[in-house]
Amino acid sequence: MKTGKVKKTPKVNKEEMEVTIEWSAQKTVINKHFLGYRPMNPCPLYEKTNKTLFLFFIRVKHTCTEQWQIDHNHNKARLCYVKTTDNGQSWSDVTDLTDSLDEIKHWATFAVGPGHGLQTESGRLIVPVHAYVSISGKSPAPHAVSLYSDDEGETWHFGTMLENESLECQMAEFADDRGESVIYCNARTKGSYREEDISHNKGEVFSKLSGSRHIVETKDGCQGSVVSFPDQDGGALQCHLDLEMSQNQNKWLLFTHPSDKSERLDLGVYVNKSPQDPSAWSAPWVINCGPSGYSDLAYIDEGWFACLMECGEENYTEQIAIEIFSYNEVNQAIKG
Repeated sequence: MKTGKVKKTPKVNKEEMEVTIEWSAQKTVINKHFLGYRPMNPCPLYEKTNKTLFLFFIRVKHTCTEQWQIDHNHNKARLCYVKTTDNGQSWSDVTDLTDSLDEIKHWATFAVGPGHGLQTESGRLIVPVHAYVSISGKSPAPHAVSLYSDDEGETWHFGTMLENESLECQMAEFADDRGESVIYCNARTKGSYREEDISHNKGEVFSKLSGSRHIVETKDGCQGSVVSFPDQDGGALQCHLDLEMSQNQNKWLLFTHPSDKSERLDLGVYVNKSPQDPSAWSAPWVINCGPSGYSDLAYIDEGWFACLMECGEENYTEQIAIEIFSYNEVNQAIKG
């Protein structure tokens, strides 16, 4: 598997921060068409205790399409990962988890990510998944679900699927008013608005957030990305002074997704300072005008973010670009 064309940003000079970005040469991590299977949907996940980076993906048999699997209710995808413990210098052989997870046998098809997974403050690893399942004899429909591990990636288990139809998803962690962990899930839908659910048991069972929804889904749907980050009203400073407070500090959510209702255009950045309220999302700050597709966010530190995105002049699949920006920029744009 190789990365796509990347728009390099060698240096970003801003009043608050100077960032130098250096890209290594491309390296093949997963061979295409290995044993007749093609790799798809990369989903990286970092385990910080052992400094291990997992790269989850699916392998799909030959040229079998997702639609064929749905129509025939017959899965041809396999769940796999490779991992590295030396920052990508070397990678393990492929581990195939398919036969160890009974749920997959009952699915029409499924996929991980695309985009990052999550390690919670307690250490649980979570990979975002969506699967097509047939319920009560009806045609297979998609539902988001978590794949999790509590032993640093040795064994894996699926949680309970979201009740509502939902596709590609990402998850983030924040603390509620009592300081307890909440896992937030934001998922693509086939409707007019995004699906937003939360879990109070580390991502095993989710319930839909109540209240009016403000994040509009692009026509035909599109993947989006979400991360949590320390609130910028003093929480980030407290965390810097006392790292043991990080689990209970207040966190906000940042979300990226095409902001146009009809087409994959104008990638927007949204902020939610009250993560359990779906009506609390800000208006979008557009960081890429024009064709914009899938994206993936990372919180760097001290109020700074990186966003990897599909974009182009005529079509959103022309290139993959990276944008680095600060919360201050987002806040000023939203207020303006």
